[in-house]
This record gives sequence, structure tokens and C-alpha cells, in this order.
Amino acid sequence: MKAMVQAKNLTKTYSDRNVVDNISFDVKPGEVFGILGPNGAGKTTTLEMLEALRPIDGGSATIAGIDVAKDPYAIRAIIGVQPQSPSFQDKTKLTELLQLFAAAYGLTVDAKQHLASVQLEDKAGSYVEQLSGGQRQRFSIAAALVHEPKVFFLDEPTTGLDPQARRNLWELVRDIKKRGVTVVITTHYMEEAELLCDRIAVMDAGKIIALDSPKNLVRNLLKKGFKKEQHVEQANLEDVFIDLTGKALRD
Repeated sequence: MKAMVQAKNLTKTYSDRNVVDNISFDVKPGEVFGILGPNGAGKTTTLEMLEALRPIDGGSATIAGIDVAKDPYAIRAIIGVQPQSPSFQDKTKLTELLQLFAAAYGLTVDAKQHLASVQLEDKAGSYVEQLSGGQRQRFSIAAALVHEPKVFFLDEPTTGLDPQARRNLWELVRDIKKRGVTVVITTHYMEEAELLCDRIAVMDAGKIIALDSPKNLVRNLLKKGFKKEQHVEQANLEDVFIDLTGKALRD
């Protein structure tokens, strides 16, 4: 199966230091691929190079067979990006913003249908500044998908969200995958990565130090003799919170 995203010896250098250090990986069509690592590992910089937002200092990257460095405008036409801190024009209705984004790609869209896909149809006449954090993230996803991209990049999308909003966003990612979109996501939440990702690359100090499915990464750890105290609970505090307050999203 030909890779949808391919990085070969990808490198980014600042002040004579490789913040992304000669990394290589492939992302298969239709999979959710996670990039994990501590702060400063190079996750966001890697995404920004793939998104043609930062120059590539070494190596190469392709998306759908298109060279990112040689044809950045073609790349931007086939990807969607949901950044860590999305920002939008103030005092503009959500439907108008989606129409503006679509027009940038030479398209017309049913804005209300796009809002319904992220459970924001009742906010069609609202402004972004009137949305909660979770609603803003969901609108950011709707905006990023308005042109039906082949690859969708999410950079720590659930940071700061309450449990209901976080679980709802997980369902959105699963729905996006069902549409055949390839998803690349960074996160600090291990549960999130384990639930959503088909494969995971673990980065540290600019290098990929492990790459496999979540289950295989756990198996490899156990094979090394890792053990911890066994204490299995049928539920956790987040389950209690959801049960008490409900699964419904809050305004």
C-alpha cells in the first residue's frame, strides 16, 4: 500500500541544533497516525514541515505523492490543519466563516450541513468569540475539512477540554477516519492515543525512538520484563464524572 504521507530523513535545524533530527516514517491511507513525545520533542515542528508551514532543512516529505518542499501550494490544497490555538475573524457568523474558507478553495458549501457534522447547527448564527472551548475546537475542525482534504493534521486538539468535549472530539476523529481521510495527530494524552491511533511514533529530542501500534508497543515493554502493581478497576473518575453530569455537550 502506497504511503499517503512519507517523511525521509526529515530535519529541522535551529542555532546549529536539530530540533527534528533525521526522522523517517510513512502514514498509510486512511489510518490515524499519532506522534507522541514530551514538550520540545519536535512534534509540532514535524507537523509544520509536513503542512508546508516551515521550510524543510534536510531530507524530504511527500503527501499523496506530492513533494512538500517543491509544491507547497498543491500540498495546502489537499490537507486540513487544526492547530493548537486556532483563531478566526471576529464578528463574523460561523456560516459566513465557512463560506469564506470554502471560497478560498474556489468552492461553495452548505455551511449548515458542515456545522451539523460537528454538532454546531444550533450555533449557525453565532460568532466564534461566543463559543466555548470545545465548540471552538469543533468549529475549527469543520473549517479545516470544508474542502474535503485527503490528510487532516491535529496538533493537541483536546488540551484544556472538559471530559464531554474531549470524548465528543474522539468520536469526530473516528467519523473523519470513516470518511477515508488520513489523520495525523499529536497529543499528550496516552489514553487518547491508545484509543484513536492505529500506529504511534514516539519522539524525544528530535528523534523517533519507537514506532508501532499501541498494542505492540505495550507488548514490547512487557517482553522486557516490565511489571507494575495489578489493580484493575471497572471504572475511573472520568467515568464517574460523565455518569453524574451526562454525556451531552455543554454550551
